[in-house]
Amino acid sequence: MVTGLAESRFDAVELSLLERRDGEKWAHAPAGVLAAWVADMDFPVLPAIRDALARRAESDLGYPAWFDDSDGGPLGEVYAARTLRRFDFAPDPTSVRMFTDINQAMAATLHVATEPGDAVLLNTPITPPFVDVIERLGRRALAVPFERTPDGWGVDLDRMEALAASPRCKVLFLVNPHNPTGHVFRPGELARLADLAHRHDLLIVSDEVHADLVYRPHRHTPIASTSEETAARTVTLTSGSKAFNLAGIRCAVAHVGPREVRVALDAQRGLLFGQVSALAVEALTVAWTQGDAWLDEVRAVLDRNRRQLTRWLPAEIGYVVPDATFLAWLDCRALDLGEDPWLFFRDRAKVLLFAGTAFGPAGAGYARLNFATSARVLRSMTERIDAAVAGEEPVPADRTEVGP
Repeated sequence: MVTGLAESRFDAVELSLLERRDGEKWAHAPAGVLAAWVADMDFPVLPAIRDALARRAESDLGYPAWFDDSDGGPLGEVYAARTLRRFDFAPDPTSVRMFTDINQAMAATLHVATEPGDAVLLNTPITPPFVDVIERLGRRALAVPFERTPDGWGVDLDRMEALAASPRCKVLFLVNPHNPTGHVFRPGELARLADLAHRHDLLIVSDEVHADLVYRPHRHTPIASTSEETAARTVTLTSGSKAFNLAGIRCAVAHVGPREVRVALDAQRGLLFGQVSALAVEALTVAWTQGDAWLDEVRAVLDRNRRQLTRWLPAEIGYVVPDATFLAWLDCRALDLGEDPWLFFRDRAKVLLFAGTAFGPAGAGYARLNFATSARVLRSMTERIDAAVAGEEPVPADRTEVGP
């Protein structure tokens, strides 16, 4: 029983069931180690999605009804209506293109819109696959690190301005809300970044996959919504992989503002990337049309968890409560555990975190903790971490008591 905390049905998640999961998050955790690394939630899928997939399996698993998505495909209107409802912005539904995931969408966009040797301006630390995509395509990353400020995390916009003027800088790549810091870009920051892109004629590629996981008083603002001119140079990437825990369903969308990029992508359809499956489209359609109430409940649990970490983590670990996401970016440098503190926590605390160095040099001495789990599992993680920092043996998960 969870005591002292507001209970939710999502707190019924049992560790014994999690440990039997065969997805990447739990399958890669050694026996007896609690998984808090990759960005999957431990919560069960939205029931309406499960039911819709069952109906689809019973009715028709033949070829999808759409031949291509050059008119926005089956998700164009769904995405546009949802963006208007949740973010007060009305994108053109015919500019939507479908991909299996955000990394594929980013790779395809850079492939058709840039040349080998071109540079991409971005902020670090950054999710590992993004830099991998840039480098494997023969492009260069120009990095501006996030900085700790009295108000949380922020970026040096003057430094971004200077790097935007670098030879062959062609793209501004924005992750908003940001993973792993959880920073939500403020309207003033977005306005300045949009202005920077206009003056240096940069394509904006904006990963907004965590947009549904923003906590009050913060609010997500799509950078494409800041002006018509900005929308015309922005490719917005999103999916249901984070807010609805659908990473394994393999479906993402790109809202492609620049007409020339849309034409170039359409010309590569079937060559560089194939169709998204009917099951994937079914799942994302249901999530975006029927999932708001479920999402509100999930976000309330995550909001509670992010705040509890301020009380449950050892004082020696630096933690800024994130504005968004279900990811805690932990500054472990005061513990003197070297560049990769996640190894200490895996071996001594029996908690698997994501290596900070995987996010680039700015992540040295950091680790990322996924708090999208039940209160009891999260409390067990922090008790183990606390015990390890204190030089004690890890606390068995079955002895965890969740107090106020």
